[in-house]
Amino acid sequence: MQIGLIGTGRIGAFHAETLSGLPGVDRVLVADADAGRARALADKLGLDAAGSVRELYAARPDGVVVTAATGAHEDLLHGALDAGVPVFCEKPVALDVPGTVGVVRRAEQSDVPVQIGFQRRFDAGYLAARRALRDGELGWLHTLRATTCDQHPPHASYIPTSGGLFRDCSIHDFDIMRWLTGREVVSVYAQGANRGAPFFRTGDDVDTCAALLRFDDDVLATVTATRYNGAGHDVRLEICGSEDSRIVGLDDRAPLPTAEARVSWRRDAPYTTFMERFHDAYVAELGHFTEVAAGRAESPCTPAEALEALYVAEACDLSRRTGEPVELAAVRARPAA
Repeated sequence: MQIGLIGTGRIGAFHAETLSGLPGVDRVLVADADAGRARALADKLGLDAAGSVRELYAARPDGVVVTAATGAHEDLLHGALDAGVPVFCEKPVALDVPGTVGVVRRAEQSDVPVQIGFQRRFDAGYLAARRALRDGELGWLHTLRATTCDQHPPHASYIPTSGGLFRDCSIHDFDIMRWLTGREVVSVYAQGANRGAPFFRTGDDVDTCAALLRFDDDVLATVTATRYNGAGHDVRLEICGSEDSRIVGLDDRAPLPTAEARVSWRRDAPYTTFMERFHDAYVAELGHFTEVAAGRAESPCTPAEALEALYVAEACDLSRRTGEPVELAAVRARPAA
């Protein structure tokens, strides 16, 4: 199997190395808007480089992985669909709701599989929690508590194109809650704050946020995120039911220093980046995509599902700007209007 990869930045380089080690992948062909960067990565990893995206498609890959800058996702997804090549794309699908809706409609009119990269769906902890909930071990669900905390903020240049903290970070929590529960969010109330570098405020973003979500079965959820978690990269989800609970992300590398004198918390070095925290999930996710590209599996996360998570992020961002609760129905109506 031959897999093309478009975009050779940090996550692209990580995915290129992962793809090259997957069973059944015989060749990885990389391309980038900066052809020199693609060539440098290819030389480093012993892969092949294409001089352009057009040249990459001319090599007739069995599948394409998109890890380019966010602003390029929409066009690259349409390009893969036009070429009839199965495509994996890191989230987000597009920069905004209208662009995402356009990809969703195009994908639904095609038989070309599209997989969107929400890697938490392949994390062992989230999978185990989902099984426990679906098997009835937790009883009926009443509360979800999620957090996504970066240890250090990204470079200032990243913020203007990131989509904001809710769309960039918390969207993973929104997606995994929908996936885990099988339910939809109906309303949100959100707040944001800036206590760190001024470039967040300059970029019309926040460095810390919190949101309260209500699902269609009256389950309540809290979602928090920050760019400044000095203890380490912290991603957790608490699933609380009438009979039992589960905590995802509570392992020996969780950056949770205890203040309790009588508690012994054994831990290894804390996670510092999302690629450390979700290394195994990323590998499993790309391994699944090769099965999708080969026609042996279905996409585990379609553009339509990614759009649902984006709607929640849009509602949260609108709520933090207005200071008012927002119904998801109002956000859903905006693209059509």
